[in-house]
Amino acid sequence: MSITVKTTKAGERRYEVRLRDPSGREYAKTFRTRREAERYEDTQRADRARGSWLDPRTGDVTFGDWATEWLASDPGKSPSSVARDEDSLKVHVLATLGARRLASITPRKVQALVTRWAATAKPRTVRRQDDTVRAIFTAAFEADLIGRSPCRRIRLPQVDIETRPVLDAAGLAGLAAAVGPDYSALVYVAGVLGLRWGETAGLRVGAVDFAAATVTISEQRTRGHGGATVTRAPKIKAGRRTISAPTWLLELLEDHLRRRGLTPADVTQLVFVAANGDGLDYAHWRQRVWMPAVRAAGVAGLRFHDLRRTAATALVLDGVDLKTAQTRLGHADPRTTIGLYAQATQKADRDAAEALGTRFRPPTTAPVVPADLPSSRRLVRAFRGLGGSGDSAEEAKSAADLHLRESGRRDSNPRPQRPECIPAVLTRTDSNCSGWSGAVSRYWRMPLNDLERRRMCHGCAMELVPRHGQRGGAPSIGRFVACIDRLSPTDR
Repeated sequence: MSITVKTTKAGERRYEVRLRDPSGREYAKTFRTRREAERYEDTQRADRARGSWLDPRTGDVTFGDWATEWLASDPGKSPSSVARDEDSLKVHVLATLGARRLASITPRKVQALVTRWAATAKPRTVRRQDDTVRAIFTAAFEADLIGRSPCRRIRLPQVDIETRPVLDAAGLAGLAAAVGPDYSALVYVAGVLGLRWGETAGLRVGAVDFAAATVTISEQRTRGHGGATVTRAPKIKAGRRTISAPTWLLELLEDHLRRRGLTPADVTQLVFVAANGDGLDYAHWRQRVWMPAVRAAGVAGLRFHDLRRTAATALVLDGVDLKTAQTRLGHADPRTTIGLYAQATQKADRDAAEALGTRFRPPTTAPVVPADLPSSRRLVRAFRGLGGSGDSAEEAKSAADLHLRESGRRDSNPRPQRPECIPAVLTRTDSNCSGWSGAVSRYWRMPLNDLERRRMCHGCAMELVPRHGQRGGAPSIGRFVACIDRLSPTDR
């Protein structure tokens, strides 16, 4: 028996359960009652038998200690992502969860933390912080530190897709002029080629092939640990790409390099640098150059990343196929290109409305039914379009050949149909309406009276002749089409 009874100094009885883990190390836990001790022992042995046993001591690891280990556990993670997660944990998470044991953190506590975030931060920021916490608990579960993650069914604020401004040619030119001659080419590189900030700041002279008119993106400058700027390759394979550039943009880059005293032979030099010759730092460049320029250009609030969105929108509006747009922008998933970056413009919406209006504009004159259509189709077309082929004698002959029968076959021994079984007959009246009158008469197998003939001749227009016994009004389109559908296949 692994349960032993011990007596405390106060004379109280305690029940200690002593067990061994799979590696042979002994561990113990004390309870106030024998029933609790036995239940714990049974649970531990059952978990060992099922293969779901977890060392109870691992749950004593604090969230802060495990978060530090988690940050250093992924060597493939980009420095900028590590720096972002460090900042998020330090500012928003560790103050609340850092000293708590992993096993003591419940979904209720995580939900309370997320709710507090939502009161002061934007939904997208809340979701990014939740992603970090969720990843830490998922790693703890996979490392057998906890039985399951407390990040279960956490309610997060809804993120609405933000509509960002995009520039046209005049807006891009105005912004390029506002940033000054040292960075006008940078604005055009980002707005025309759709490069990210890190890709633009990390562009080297050797990446621009002036002969082939291409630009190769193979490295970028990003923020690393402690806020330091680091240069590295794009974090995904799709980000490493070679794209074509327009001739005028290459000429603009040549002029820019000439002002800096560089030539295409200086392959290791950065294309864009700060005033002191060092590589660009986004935080400083944004405050000193970008913010004053967007205000001067009349586009206050514009972000540098909106230039990339401008390029994506232009690709879609100009009819560039999705695969080419995805490749040029360096996206791993084409849904990112369409769903996140490309935006509809007012001009594109107006052009779409005009195109739809042209396609579906109603005709100004009655449509003409082709004379070579089968008789039943001519009747349907005439019924819906209020027109006819104009050949009354031929139409009358075709109408006289129609025989309705439920089976859909031509009856070799046609019998008169009861009038109430025939919803309606469409007639066309003109100068030869007597031919139509005779056709209808033969079709119904009964003569038409004068009143019906007058209805057919009235106004020289298409109309329905009501069936016998009907009190006013004409049958509906659906009843007429249903009647036509009962024609034999040869007449359809």
